[in-house]
Amino acid sequence: MADDAPVPLATSDQMQQGQFADLVRDYSSDALDQLMIEATRECEGTCGRRLAPFTQLPESHRAEGIDPDEYADSSNLPMDIQGTLGRSYADSLGASSLVRHVWLNETAPRYADLWSYDNLNVSLVRSYGGTETVTAGQLLSTDSDTGHVFFQLGLYLPIGTNIRITYDGGYKTIPADLVRACKLVAAVNALAEIDPAGAQFGHDPGALSDRAEKILANYQRG
Repeated sequence: MADDAPVPLATSDQMQQGQFADLVRDYSSDALDQLMIEATRECEGTCGRRLAPFTQLPESHRAEGIDPDEYADSSNLPMDIQGTLGRSYADSLGASSLVRHVWLNETAPRYADLWSYDNLNVSLVRSYGGTETVTAGQLLSTDSDTGHVFFQLGLYLPIGTNIRITYDGGYKTIPADLVRACKLVAAVNALAEIDPAGAQFGHDPGALSDRAEKILANYQRG
């Protein structure tokens, strides 16, 4: 089994700079890298979500109903020619039982401009049998701030379909406050290993934990 090796929210080099350099001066390179990985996972655990960049995360969703305004009998809705063609195709399949939306579990809680999705792969497993791979052209958008995946009208995606998704995502640029939180958590862990009483280095583990929790509160699921 491969080791858990995420891109850390704060790097070993960042930890060796500033007020916590004294805590990690005797760590080997590998040990310090592992400390930052553990701190990253603790930050994500506190927030209940993924924050560091990840690859090919698997998810499964049950297809739910569409918005009533998108039903086939909404003939008064203004539409461009592309939308009209798409609706005509959907009408032939039965648009009132088709699905256009799904929401990914992992989204940007803040700073959506620093978050990105890549390599989104979608497979549909229908209840009566048969599977289909959704092409990129059948996805209208994937929104970083909500995780909303918008399927093109006309895709045959009945309610109850099992939607299996894998995707890359996370903060490609780590927000500065998350870097700080990761360093704080790493410092607490280092103190627990080398100075449990907090006397040698003059750092208060409780105060450091409180600062980290205040930062991470902004990234927790609502």
